[in-house]
Amino acid sequence: MTVWDAILERLRRRMPDEDFRRWFGASAYASDAGDQITVWVPSESIKRHIAAQYSDEIARAVRAVGRAGTHIRFVVSGMEEDDEDEGRE
Repeated sequence: MTVWDAILERLRRRMPDEDFRRWFGASAYASDAGDQITVWVPSESIKRHIAAQYSDEIARAVRAVGRAGTHIRFVVSGMEEDDEDEGRE
């Protein structure tokens, strides 16, 4: 089980099943750099919604799994931040 799985379990308990599936069901653990956990999400709109609506719940879950101070970074699947700027010269 990854740290993201542990965080998801806590989030799942605090929201309706339909909301959990809609916003977190397609998320996937990417990496853990100690102070930052990277999670893939399927679209920019889901990334924005999670940040706007669930940041407090995620922070609470991060603390609950013993990772206070760890930042969760959401990345749209298959597109790193650096990749977004390629080809725009």
